[in-house]
Amino acid sequence: MTSPDLRAPALRDLVRGAARVLEEAGVPSPAHDAAALAARALGVDRLDLVLPPPVPAGFAGTYAELVERRRRREPLQHIVGTTGFRHLVLAVEAGVFVPRPETESVAQVAIDEAQLLVRRGESPAVVDLCCGAGGIALSVALEVPGATVTAVDLSAEAVDLTRRNHAASGLPPIRLEQGDATASDVLADLDGAVDVVVSNPPYIPPDAVPTEPEVRDHDPDLALYGGGLDGLEVPRGVMTTAIRLLRPGGLLVMEHAEVQAAALREAAAATSALVDVRTMPDLAGRDRMVVARRRRDRGADVKDSRP
Repeated sequence: MTSPDLRAPALRDLVRGAARVLEEAGVPSPAHDAAALAARALGVDRLDLVLPPPVPAGFAGTYAELVERRRRREPLQHIVGTTGFRHLVLAVEAGVFVPRPETESVAQVAIDEAQLLVRRGESPAVVDLCCGAGGIALSVALEVPGATVTAVDLSAEAVDLTRRNHAASGLPPIRLEQGDATASDVLADLDGAVDVVVSNPPYIPPDAVPTEPEVRDHDPDLALYGGGLDGLEVPRGVMTTAIRLLRPGGLLVMEHAEVQAAALREAAAATSALVDVRTMPDLAGRDRMVVARRRRDRGADVKDSRP
């Protein structure tokens, strides 16, 4: 065990200094990030600054390197290697979209629907299209015992990371596939048999490049930009896939940008296969997801939601 350096500054002072550096660099949550980076340097899950441990030898140099990475706006999640999502701790890494807190609200709607079916004595089938690091799919597997969960992503890196997050979770098996969520044959064996389709697809328009360096410079374009002038080419394709997969009465839940709410409601209504179309808010009260049910008459005219 490394002995503490009794001549080193107190840990609390180092963290406060790091927070000032991060604040000057424009980091949105400098105090939180400075503490999280200190915990990483110490090899602990959480840091108690009320009763901080002594500073071990070599800590200051290691900590300074981590703080410098964050000062340059590398995502905190990439530096510490994990992020929280609902009741899970997920591994994250460069090349895969970092799960965001607002997506937890999207997962909640899907989980509520699946839990309702369980209470009715059913075993719900849930599909997560564009699964990324696996946050939604694994949350369903954790919070809805008895659900059959399938996750799909176009990115091989995302599928691999979801696979590793699943293995680390100890959860029951899920089905995981690399594939295009908008393809006409993706998960074709599940056509008409899915109870809930949930998705956080790419949806940013090409002219709305994110201003946050953590997103703009580090999240993969494949997970950000939805295609088309309005960014909704992929979301419309996901909607079409959902219509094919959902059983009569099944639920679609899909995240979008706040300004896209009306456009996606209109797209859903135009299919004639989706009813009870509505927009729901995230925890901050912003319009962030479209929710709709598969028409119970599957023989009805179904139009592709893509223009």
